[in-house]
Amino acid sequence: MASELRQLSSEEIGRLTAQGCSCPDWSKVQVAPGFAAERIRTTHFSGDVKLGVFEKDVSFFGGIEKPAGISNATIHNCTIGSNVYIDGISNYIANYVIEDDAVVENIDLLAVEGPSPFGNGTEVAVVNEGGGREIPMYDQLSAHIAYVIAFYRHRPKVIERLRQIIADYTASVICSTGLVAKGARIINCRIMKNVRVGPASRIEGANRLENGSINSSPEDPIHIGHGVFAEDFIACSGSKITDGAIIHKCFVGQGTELSKQYSAENSVFFANCGGFHGEACAIFAGPYTVTHHKSTLLIAGMFSFLNAGSGTNQSNHMYKLGPVHQGVVERGSKTASDSYMLWPAKVGAFTVVMGRHYRNSDTSDLPFSYLIEHEDESVLAPGVNLRSVGTVRDARKWPKRDRRKDPKKLDQINFKLLSPYTIQKMVNGVRLLRELKGSSGENADYYMYNNVKITKSSLERGIKLYEIGINKFLGNCLIKRLGDRQFTDVGALQAALSPETDVGPGKWLDLAGLLAPEEAVEQMLRDIEEGNIGGPEKAAEAFKSIHENYPAYEWAWAARVFEQRCGKKVVEMTADDIIGLVNNWKTAVVELDDMLYADARKEFVANVQAGFGIDGDKESRQADFEQVRGTFDDNSFVREIEKHITAKTALGDEVIRRMEQLDQNEPH
Repeated sequence: MASELRQLSSEEIGRLTAQGCSCPDWSKVQVAPGFAAERIRTTHFSGDVKLGVFEKDVSFFGGIEKPAGISNATIHNCTIGSNVYIDGISNYIANYVIEDDAVVENIDLLAVEGPSPFGNGTEVAVVNEGGGREIPMYDQLSAHIAYVIAFYRHRPKVIERLRQIIADYTASVICSTGLVAKGARIINCRIMKNVRVGPASRIEGANRLENGSINSSPEDPIHIGHGVFAEDFIACSGSKITDGAIIHKCFVGQGTELSKQYSAENSVFFANCGGFHGEACAIFAGPYTVTHHKSTLLIAGMFSFLNAGSGTNQSNHMYKLGPVHQGVVERGSKTASDSYMLWPAKVGAFTVVMGRHYRNSDTSDLPFSYLIEHEDESVLAPGVNLRSVGTVRDARKWPKRDRRKDPKKLDQINFKLLSPYTIQKMVNGVRLLRELKGSSGENADYYMYNNVKITKSSLERGIKLYEIGINKFLGNCLIKRLGDRQFTDVGALQAALSPETDVGPGKWLDLAGLLAPEEAVEQMLRDIEEGNIGGPEKAAEAFKSIHENYPAYEWAWAARVFEQRCGKKVVEMTADDIIGLVNNWKTAVVELDDMLYADARKEFVANVQAGFGIDGDKESRQADFEQVRGTFDDNSFVREIEKHITAKTALGDEVIRRMEQLDQNEPH
């Protein structure tokens, strides 16, 4: 538009003046060809102003249409695109580019003063309120880059490099002019200072927004709603901040919702998090961290795929050296109502926390557990969450609840329930439980481990459940590896079993949603240290590459475990070996599904029907229950379990048939 601009004619100036407009120097107002002065009324211009063409009508909620143009406003140093609607500006709009088709109506102030980074570079003091884990925000921050910056302080050169990448990016976006991008709408708001507004954003009724970037996209707009206070923030595409939420020094990831008076400070929320009613302070909320309750406080912790129950709370200091303690709740965990944990502590993946825990514990090698308070003690039941229908339901619902519509995903999320990350913990858990049993003796009633109590029966059951989980995962990997391929001889079978990469057999990590071999992560960190990864795009590509290579890494890990368990390399395995492994897998699948089936049945027993048929007899209660909840046999999840048992059994039988046929073809 700039190359085509012209100055106003004397006739246009006269008409604008007659329509209540004013300007100390009309020569600084430039307009595009086709400009029509009749669309500008009661507006004061100052500084350098550029105006587009106003020739269309603009649609509003309720079917109302208004002509594009500017009225009842003060405009200073602004470039305003075509078919923009501006009206009812109580104070002024200063130092902004407002692109085509944007709407700015009934606001107090929209202005930029001085060079602004629009939230980029803001230091967010996560996890440790005493400092030391600050994450500098920037527009393209992913959960994984943030994880490395926050938790890899033992690699100072990596941190230095990443911080320099972010500092360079921040310097590139610093500007004295703000942006309201194409199609954005700002309506009924109060104060907006130093805020960059992305395309198709909807900002309605916000109270105060300062030093922030609203990185909306046409494919996945951002909505900021009534009563919101936000300062030093970055919001990503598809996010919603509404209904009186208060945020300070926060990063709001793609698809995240903060609403219903939620308050957060010095916190980062990544993809598809949800914060409602409660409070967050200095938290690292990995993907799918959700809290719905007014009385819930998350503080000084690392969370991921967390469902926080009402009254969930943690203590981040012991009133000695200040708020310096921190906690980690690994992926997939849940906290029950009124749960409490004393930091520092570490909770294993997919653990349910119930009650109040006053001792510092670490259960990270005992995943899928129940951590329960009993008589002021922390009691752990290892592995029992493996048989919970709720656990399986969670794992299946997460991919379905991915709200991100932006084609550019910042976070690389692996939703797998069973993976090398969780299975390695089960392997460690089996060894750990057996060592506890050996050291304390067969006759012990209970065992102590990292300040938690494990009863003898829980220990025995935990070993069994972990073995079932391990066999199921390994069988899944083997079945997937073999697929439906027909092998002409054992050599072809062994070639198919050979891993295509040496990366994967060692330790695995969960980088806030991204499951990765430690070896791959270490190589990436070395590349960062050596300057081979420079710029936000290259860093994002490195994490994406690891994520995309997950299948190859997974098989490399599984193959190593097969070798350890079978005492031979996978490239030496015979058809009989495969048959034995598949039979183990079939047994594990059926055993686990039977447990899930029994757990689901508990949701339909008589005592669960209390509260149904409130004015009737027993028959009315059951009829009312069935109308609302359905019957056990007709439940979709129950039917899915039944189909799963049948399908997996048939799949295993088919693989065994192929192996038996292959064995018959081999010379003996």
